[in-house]
Amino acid sequence: MTQQVIDINLARLMETIQQSAIIGELPNGGLSRLSLTDEDKKMRDLFLKWLQECGLETRFDDFGNMYGRKKGRNNKLAPVLIGSHLDTQPKGGRYDGVLGVLGALEVIRTIDDLGIETDRPIEIVNFTNEEGARFQPAMLGSGAMAEVFNKQNVQNTKDQKGVIFEEELERIGYKGLKENRQQKPFCFLELHIEQGPVLEDQQKSLGLVMGIQGMTWLEATVTGSTSHTGTTPMNRRKDAVLLASKLISKIYSMAEEIPNLLVAVGRIQASPNVINTVSDQVVFSIDIRHPDNHIRERYEKLLKESLSMMTLVEEMELQIKDLDRIGTDYFSKEIIDVMEKATEKHGFSYMKMLSGAGHDAKYMNRIAPTAMLFIPSVNGLSHCEEEFSERADIVKGVQVLYDSVLALANKETL
Repeated sequence: MTQQVIDINLARLMETIQQSAIIGELPNGGLSRLSLTDEDKKMRDLFLKWLQECGLETRFDDFGNMYGRKKGRNNKLAPVLIGSHLDTQPKGGRYDGVLGVLGALEVIRTIDDLGIETDRPIEIVNFTNEEGARFQPAMLGSGAMAEVFNKQNVQNTKDQKGVIFEEELERIGYKGLKENRQQKPFCFLELHIEQGPVLEDQQKSLGLVMGIQGMTWLEATVTGSTSHTGTTPMNRRKDAVLLASKLISKIYSMAEEIPNLLVAVGRIQASPNVINTVSDQVVFSIDIRHPDNHIRERYEKLLKESLSMMTLVEEMELQIKDLDRIGTDYFSKEIIDVMEKATEKHGFSYMKMLSGAGHDAKYMNRIAPTAMLFIPSVNGLSHCEEEFSERADIVKGVQVLYDSVLALANKETL
């Protein structure tokens, strides 16, 4: 029978997570710690202190990504990079991203406890603005580091109040140097909560993530004409809200015909937004996701044709703007094999899966062999204060991360 030997100190890890959960704490136990806010600075300062207490060499790059480096026997070798993000949604949970960073910290602490030395260096990273809740796009720090995003565009990015990214980075004291970027790691491994119900439904403790499904973001603008609600007959109106509701219904009904396709209209704004006035314009988002790029692209094409035809019949106008389009990414089979061996060694239940959400690992996959490890989210909840993961699953996830990091840090090649 497989013996579930646990090396990490769960009590210490949970205390670290609890200290994180105080910074930006919300009434119902969640967190509000948007990127480059005072709360983010306070969390960064605490994390920096923890890194230094472990004797790690610390630095941050020109996008504010933070690093802690543990030396290996041969420091000329490329490091194993592990981590995630510490920023949250406006009403987020205490584990999303945080577990990946603080779990990585516990890996380093455990290595120190046991006096282990690895061939390769190991680096922890905290990526800036993964959530995209304050500055858009999401995964900004990892995307900029991987040179997916233009540096000047990132620096000039503004939040909804017009505050500039670079100025906020300087204000909180975390604007570093370009040469501090880690652009040539040996590999990257990210532990994260699933943020969905699949692992829980399948009664599995761990998910070995094979990749991240593709995503398309669109913005539709429906234009009609404004008129008085009390004096304009229904058949004489060019009501943008009414047409938008029909278009949105069509978006969902078409999606229901395609297996594994996910769509959502998450943002809607009507104008002039007055109770006694027929709206002349409605702007809404369209989020489309599917593992198969061809299926997602085919749905988008047919959807645009259908919505355009419906708008033409109503004698109104429709514009659809592309906001973002990201293809499906597949992770390193070699790293997944390493994680699978570690999982089986302990007898933990697991399954292989794709991630439905975007993560920093998506952009890291552009510059190094990459993989992710998921633990269950209770009731599939995330991006909310009710987000929760069981201690039993947390300890399994961090243990497999630890075993995998040790194996990878002693490998010559992948």
